[in-house]
Amino acid sequence: MNTTANYHPPPSSQLPFSDSDLDSDSDSENFQVGSDLSNSIFKTYLEFSSSSSSSSSSITAVDLSKIQSFLTSSSSGALSCLICLERIRPSDPTWSCSSLCFALFHLLCIQSWARQSSDLSAARAAARLPITAETAAKQATWNCPKCRSTYSKSEIPRCYLCFCGKLRDPPSDNPWILPHSCGEICNRPLPNNCGHFCLLLCHPGPCPSCPKSVKARCFCGSVEDFRRCGFKNFSCNKLCKKRLDCNKHNCSEICHPGTCPPCRARETYRCRCGKKEEEKDCCDRDYRCENECKKLLNCGKHVCERGCHGGDCGECPLQGNRTCPCGKRIYEGMPCDGVAPVCGATCNKLLNCGFHRCPERCHKGPCVETCRTMVKKACRCGGLKKEVPCYQDLSCERKCLRMRDCGRHACKRRCCDGDCPPCSEVCDKRLRCKNHKCPAPCHRGACAPCPIMVTISCACGETHFEVPCGTERDHKPPKCRKLCKITPLCRHASTSKPHRCHYGACPPCRAPCEEEYPCGHKCNLRCHGPRPPPNPEFTLKPKKKKSNHPTECTPGTPCPPCPELVWRPCVGEHFGAERMMVCSNTTRFSCDNLCGNLLPCGNHYCTKTCHPLETQPSSSGHQKRSESCEVCNLPCQKVRMPKCSHPCPLPCHPGECPPCKVLMKRSCHCGAMVHAFECIHYNNLSEKDQVAARSCGGPCHRKLPNCKHLCPEICHVDKCPAPDKCSKKVTVRCKCQTLKKEWICQDVQAAYRDTGNDPKDIPKNQFGLGLLPCNSDCKRKIQEVESALQLRKPKVLEKKEPENEKHGPKRRKRRDRIQEGKQVSRFQEFVATMKRLLLFIIIVAALIAVTYYSYKGLLQLSDWMNEVELQRAKRRRSRF
Repeated sequence: MNTTANYHPPPSSQLPFSDSDLDSDSDSENFQVGSDLSNSIFKTYLEFSSSSSSSSSSITAVDLSKIQSFLTSSSSGALSCLICLERIRPSDPTWSCSSLCFALFHLLCIQSWARQSSDLSAARAAARLPITAETAAKQATWNCPKCRSTYSKSEIPRCYLCFCGKLRDPPSDNPWILPHSCGEICNRPLPNNCGHFCLLLCHPGPCPSCPKSVKARCFCGSVEDFRRCGFKNFSCNKLCKKRLDCNKHNCSEICHPGTCPPCRARETYRCRCGKKEEEKDCCDRDYRCENECKKLLNCGKHVCERGCHGGDCGECPLQGNRTCPCGKRIYEGMPCDGVAPVCGATCNKLLNCGFHRCPERCHKGPCVETCRTMVKKACRCGGLKKEVPCYQDLSCERKCLRMRDCGRHACKRRCCDGDCPPCSEVCDKRLRCKNHKCPAPCHRGACAPCPIMVTISCACGETHFEVPCGTERDHKPPKCRKLCKITPLCRHASTSKPHRCHYGACPPCRAPCEEEYPCGHKCNLRCHGPRPPPNPEFTLKPKKKKSNHPTECTPGTPCPPCPELVWRPCVGEHFGAERMMVCSNTTRFSCDNLCGNLLPCGNHYCTKTCHPLETQPSSSGHQKRSESCEVCNLPCQKVRMPKCSHPCPLPCHPGECPPCKVLMKRSCHCGAMVHAFECIHYNNLSEKDQVAARSCGGPCHRKLPNCKHLCPEICHVDKCPAPDKCSKKVTVRCKCQTLKKEWICQDVQAAYRDTGNDPKDIPKNQFGLGLLPCNSDCKRKIQEVESALQLRKPKVLEKKEPENEKHGPKRRKRRDRIQEGKQVSRFQEFVATMKRLLLFIIIVAALIAVTYYSYKGLLQLSDWMNEVELQRAKRRRSRF
């Protein structure tokens, strides 16, 4: 078998038979013939094929591909012997296999290989077969090291012949003749026994198909056409229509080689005995059913016990002379339905063992299947002897210690008879290619060469040849005239010049880089962009070469820093302090001047020495460290707009001051509530809007000057309007407060003025009192009240009344107020105590609940973490 992997050894100088002369620019469908050597070999053959159709030209390319591969390998010096893995030189005697592989070997190598293989085959045959050593030596065979084709011992090559076998010791000094070739026409019989001969010059590999045109018929014989002799067997792609074996139907297959398939037409057919009908294929029409015949025999007493059959059943098997079951006594004239009696003698029939006879008396039916006669037997290896029943085999437990054919492993079979089987182990020795191990069963002698062929090709794969596995590093790559198909990865891919197919990485691009730096300059070095990597399957260790001049830049690396000279300012960007520096040098310097930059406040200037600015632009694109200017700690001294009495709370800052957010408290006009306004909001209002904003929107809530009532107007500025025209209702009473009426407040005020009193001077609790005159009902009612009061007064109080007449009422009132206050305070203390107790109970319950649920949550968290850790441990175990 051949591998499909490619291999590319290092390039070398051109040989006399270089494949660089081959034309590889033609289409892949046509056969590539470009060199003089190929033209001379294929000239005669192509003359017969030039007049064929396009299909014939494609067939020609396929026929000559094997030979062309041999020519390419030979011209490139890539021919190697599979046995010794050495290169086959043009002057070395060779032998080529003529069966399947047509591989080329050194003559001495194949002779040694054939002798060793035939001797080993003869020794194995003599050990395993009952023949003599001389017979085994005559019948010994040997195999081709590559295709394992079998050759007899008489076919061991004894002389050096050319490829066609006509010339002995072909010349090797003629540069116009293929090495190991006679240079004459091959003239070997072509395959398929067409009767023609090969028209190529003496060549390696198989002869191509016959190129001559002949008149031939298709497989079914219905179409006749001119075809190449090597491909004269063809199909017309029509129905075959040949008469099948049944002589009833025709073949329904497409025109095909060989005999027609069995007829598959479905019909109903009877079995041989005629009892059963089934639908069968025409080819299975003669069949037998599963029933017995059961036809009455000619004796008229018995029926046929045979299976389904055709023809007559024959005579009754019980007619004529009959014997007893053992066959010793003969009964004549017995009817067929009579039963033959036993004779009573010993049966004496030979048992299945073939040595002993049946010891039973004459009996019906078969004899016993197993012979139980005790005999003395020996086991297969002869190490154990014992008396056992005749039917029983004897074997021991001893293991065979003989070496098998391989000479490396013991037999180890139990009770071996000496005929040890071939070794079942795999050889597994390292082959000479040093890449693979021997897959054959364990054997004596040298292992077969590695049958794998490695394809060595150029990078594009158009030009290639095969070499034995293990020799790929010793051969030179084929030279290819195709253009390289690898697209450059640098920025000059569209303008780069094409180059020929090569091995390894593409050559470096020689155009200038001209890639633009972030600073705006361009790189003036030679192109150092990325290069397409070589295929790792084809990579070899590079040869160490001394370089006389260092390279400007390694391919695939970024551009070096920009080397251009530019003027750079100081870190403070002062005028007249610039220096000449390399563009890529980002080092900064400071001068001795003061900074002088405007501070962030926008009102003062920095007094530090020259330092980096925070807002300094970077021309090289690199981030630069910066030092901030000094911080202005002065308070803000700007005048706020609109003007207000509050100063700006911020330190010195740029731009306008923020709006004043100080809250200003302003009571409403009536004084019922206080408004809080932001300073900026209140000062931006007009006087009219300020008045409207300060109004609470409710009643005025100011007391009128002449009465006890409040102003009914909405909250307003200045004095309340029309204080003398109060329309509220007032309860007017007499002096004894027995009579009462409701007057309008302005009428009450007018009544007071009529009596010469000012309404402002009247107390609030006496407003409207005494304006009504008392009558007789008032005096009578006063007397009734006084008498009721006298009856209610206790006697003790009546006695002590005169003593405390002056100060009694005031002290009593004060004492009553104190007692009422004490009673209220005790109740309040009780309520406060209960509240504190309830709050304490709630806090304790909350603490207990928080502690309980926290502990429970910690337990659940711990259980969850343990489960997660167990799952992680299980995953780790499953990975390992």
